Amino acid sequence: MPLAPALRLLPRALAAASLILTGLVLPGTIPAASAATCATTNIAQGKTATASSTENAGFPASNAVDGNTGTRWSSAFSDPQWLEVDLGSSQSICQVTLIWETAYGKAFQIQTSTNNSTWTTIYSTTTGTGGTQNLSVTGTGRYIRMYGTARGTQYGYSLWEFQVYSPASGGGGTGCTGQSNTPNFGPNVYVFDPSMSSSSIQTTLNNVFNTQKLNQFGTQRYALLFKPGTYSAEANIGYYTSIQGLGQNPDDVTINGDVTVDSFDGTGNATQNFWRSAENLAINPSAGHDRWAVAQAGPFRRVDVHGGLELYPASYGYASGGYIADTKVSGQVSSVSQQQWYSADSNFGSWSGSVWNMVFSGVTGAPAQSFPSPPMTTLATTPVARDVPYLYVDSAGNYHVFLPSLRTSASGASWASGSTPGTSLPMSQFFVATPSNTAAQINAALAQGCNLFFTPGVYNINQTINVTNPNTVVLGVGFPTLIPQGGVNTMQVADVDGVRIDGLLFDAGTTNSSALLTVGTQGSTASHAGNPISVQDTFFRIGGDIPGKATNSLVVNADNTLADDIWAWRADHGNSGTVGWTVNTAAHGLVVNGANVLATGLFVEHYQNYDVQWNGNGGETIFFQNEMPYDPPNQAAWMNGSSRGYAAYEVAPGVTSHQAYGMGSYCYFNVNPAVVADRAFEAPTGSGIHFHDLLTVSLGGVGVIEHVINTTGGATPSNTTPVDVTSYP
Repeated sequence: MPLAPALRLLPRALAAASLILTGLVLPGTIPAASAATCATTNIAQGKTATASSTENAGFPASNAVDGNTGTRWSSAFSDPQWLEVDLGSSQSICQVTLIWETAYGKAFQIQTSTNNSTWTTIYSTTTGTGGTQNLSVTGTGRYIRMYGTARGTQYGYSLWEFQVYSPASGGGGTGCTGQSNTPNFGPNVYVFDPSMSSSSIQTTLNNVFNTQKLNQFGTQRYALLFKPGTYSAEANIGYYTSIQGLGQNPDDVTINGDVTVDSFDGTGNATQNFWRSAENLAINPSAGHDRWAVAQAGPFRRVDVHGGLELYPASYGYASGGYIADTKVSGQVSSVSQQQWYSADSNFGSWSGSVWNMVFSGVTGAPAQSFPSPPMTTLATTPVARDVPYLYVDSAGNYHVFLPSLRTSASGASWASGSTPGTSLPMSQFFVATPSNTAAQINAALAQGCNLFFTPGVYNINQTINVTNPNTVVLGVGFPTLIPQGGVNTMQVADVDGVRIDGLLFDAGTTNSSALLTVGTQGSTASHAGNPISVQDTFFRIGGDIPGKATNSLVVNADNTLADDIWAWRADHGNSGTVGWTVNTAAHGLVVNGANVLATGLFVEHYQNYDVQWNGNGGETIFFQNEMPYDPPNQAAWMNGSSRGYAAYEVAPGVTSHQAYGMGSYCYFNVNPAVVADRAFEAPTGSGIHFHDLLTVSLGGVGVIEHVINTTGGATPSNTTPVDVTSYP
């Protein structure tokens, strides 16, 4: 009969007490991984663990991966036995640490597998010592196990902790070799120097614009990069074009002229001015004001406008934007015909204009809170902010990526009183990807410890890109577009600290993917509050260019994630054969399972289930813009049980804490105007639930939203005027 657990613990407890009395460190103390090659984050912690057996119900497999050296897994008293961990995705592994209880393995193997059936041995011994064993290994796999063949005692196998470590992160860069500080960014990146003639620069700007002016669903992508200096130029910015300064601060690059987005398509409207950006430069506008009349996916970041900024087309036509952050405008920002807009962490001379939903957080010069008359939602600060990583060049011609520091209660531009606080990474710590690179090559670079820099282009991804190392930077310029092949999930980020994703377009492939981007591992409870994962200026598209399909666009499992300037779009128009109720199918734009997740500048449109489904506690959204799906063929095709249609934004029934500010949802059921949505927002009513400044609109009276949130708020009228709710519950 097995000994009682308390008796089996006694020798271990006495040994531990002896070590404490002699001033030694307990063997159960979690060790740091090898600083030379391995990161210090235990990637097995909190993951799903299974075992060949347990001594009894008090010693489950999960105890070996809970991060607690006072709980353990213990097997039956026989050979062989195994303990296995599902890491959630394929991982590169450089160290395994076994913290044994008295019952240890004398002969055992460490094995990995990609499919949980075929195993590869990466470590083997017949002379195990017990205690704490730090094993240097080299291997890759989603699954890893300790496979014991001979026990060191009469008991079973018993582990306080089974720890797994991957190579040092790209953020530290110690594992990334063979890269350059002066890389070749490829043919779609134009780098301008002040020594170039203004006429030659203008010719290039004009050529790129003429190519991209109407190229809404084309495959060309461009980045226009300006080295520090002063330029005279007129830059019209079309589809899939980024214009950026290469200084460490915005005023290191000054354009005497204009950086313009207008109604270039001849309609007079700016409702389809998607996928373009301006970043990290100063503008002296030729007529005293710059024009940036964009819709979604048109961020305006780290720009110093010496004058005014107009966010509407010169024709005063319709506009549906938009996003500004970390920016200074000395004059007035005018929205005029913009339906909605979000501005964050900026300094404005003043603001003029409102239609339905203008939201500000951390903006000096913002109008006072006044929703709904006029519809201004103003927060003094942004609770947590981390400005995007950005490329710059030093005086020696070497390239770096600057990583701004995390800010809490942020207000004003990060560089308003001097250089942005943060750190730099040399480009030699980045794998510079081009569309000719395979997903396998990209994954190999990540496993080596490199960060990723995506150059402009369209990438066909035939295996999931696995970002496993903490502090890894994944940065794109010129709207690099990632399309999964064969239904793979495009990118998976491990549940680790500090990963930054910025500047990518995730486009659904023609075979359904479960998710385009997944952040963290579902069920993990690790806090990342001090160094969160951030997903910024990152966009998702289902259909429009090709008949894409994806059940979920963005899934956030990691706690404390920052989702900043996200546009998830199930296309309502596009190339022939790419759009339709049964063609570009997609359930959710955003699913949040993690706790304390913050979304700032969230645009999610046209999905067929809940556009946003929020399952985690402590979540917060500042600014939400939504259009419900245009194309339900009839009411029966779009039912949620007995409810007509799906809410645009659902907070799950079990959630006890959530808050949201400045939330707008619109309907335009043009395929069948008889379709009705019972509500735009759905949430429990507990004391921790708080919604502020919500509205619904029926565009042209085509369809009806019956209530704003739950059963509060009336039906949308037919004259395209909003129904407002200032506070709920």
